[in-house]
Amino acid sequence: MALNVKFGVSTWLWTSPFNKETVNLFPKIKSYGYDSVEIPVEDPALIDTDWVKKALADNGLSPIICGAFGPTRDLTHEDPSYHKTCFDYLEACFEIASELGAGFVAGPMYSAVGKARLVSPEQKKIEWNRAVTNLRKVCGRAGEFGLEIAIETLNRFETDLINTAEELMQLIHDINEPQAKAILDGFHMNIEEPDIEQAIRRVGEKLIHVQVSENYRGTPGTGQTNWAAWKRGLEAINYQGTISIESFTPEVKELAGAVCIWKPLVPSQDGFAKEGLEFLKKWAAA
Repeated sequence: MALNVKFGVSTWLWTSPFNKETVNLFPKIKSYGYDSVEIPVEDPALIDTDWVKKALADNGLSPIICGAFGPTRDLTHEDPSYHKTCFDYLEACFEIASELGAGFVAGPMYSAVGKARLVSPEQKKIEWNRAVTNLRKVCGRAGEFGLEIAIETLNRFETDLINTAEELMQLIHDINEPQAKAILDGFHMNIEEPDIEQAIRRVGEKLIHVQVSENYRGTPGTGQTNWAAWKRGLEAINYQGTISIESFTPEVKELAGAVCIWKPLVPSQDGFAKEGLEFLKKWAAA
């Protein structure tokens, strides 16, 4: 059975941070056959929403807004000033999403990416409760903008808080707000999930966005990902959202260092985008 989905790609595949010049990628992205573009908001001040809105309209692309959660944007930190920094940042993301017509802001917004430690059960409980309390506040603000949040699991090397679909669903359950939804990223799932299909089924109707690459963060269809399990899982929950390719370029050293890409994964980033989409369209239609 064919999947009724749309396809997107992150501008992180080519560049970082997103700024006024990044919209020059939009005609190419559209020419490859994509429906949507993921806009990573590293620095909200660099994003001219009027400029981006016009470029989206000119190229017939829909926006997906993704957050970037570095060390200062940490809702589990013991210092409330870090929470304030993250709240202010998410407020800016909500403003951008609202102005561009996106329906949600996605990302691992419960904690800072890279905060991966072996902590006591007592300390983990404290940080879990901080995430729940603060994300309830985030949900309330998102709701005032008419938006949802798509919370992302990360692998164990990038966070110690939420690694699996089961943990993600527990977090969403504890937040207990209608705006709290889920995003699943195949790269992280290939590390953490023993059963891709069951993980997707577990998230179910809460799933509002999907990101994919290969197990080694390369072009979809060239690695060890169990694409049949992905298809069965998405069919089972009748997923009809967007499936986006998210990977990174080694040419942007700061970003490449953050995600541990030390060498080119493909001969060309353009080829990554084109060939990855060709594979995904055939896979979804089969």
